[in-house]
Amino acid sequence: MTKEIIKENTKQERKCFICGKKTKLTKTECCDQWICNDEDKYVLFSFAHNSCYRNHRKYTLCAQHYNEGHKGDWQTCEKCKQGIEPEMYVYFGTNEYNNEVLKNPPKFKPTHCIKCKSIIILSEGGYTWTKEGYICMFCYEDMKEKDK
Repeated sequence: MTKEIIKENTKQERKCFICGKKTKLTKTECCDQWICNDEDKYVLFSFAHNSCYRNHRKYTLCAQHYNEGHKGDWQTCEKCKQGIEPEMYVYFGTNEYNNEVLKNPPKFKPTHCIKCKSIIILSEGGYTWTKEGYICMFCYEDMKEKDK
């Protein structure tokens, strides 16, 4: 093969491992994988999930493990596992923003509101945390109303 054909074949294989786009790519610092260079799309405090790069950087164990300077693989890192709620550990290890997902994620008990006992899904938000535990947004709003 000539250099031009090899170069063209290599370029065709480059694609974002999250969305599959093939243009405006960069490599992740943590896992050295091709990903959209699109963090500029994110609007501060919007909590949007419109940036492949930001989603991988903010919502994966891979990136957290790298950013914390942990040794070894993120999949077997005890520091990563101990430093986060089990529910969030599973979410950060298995969501769609990962290049490689956590095999055999640990089981965890659901998180419940300390007031009404409803299940709170930590990865979706809609709660607040106090020293007593998690409070769903409905109970929190009721508490605020009663405090007025």
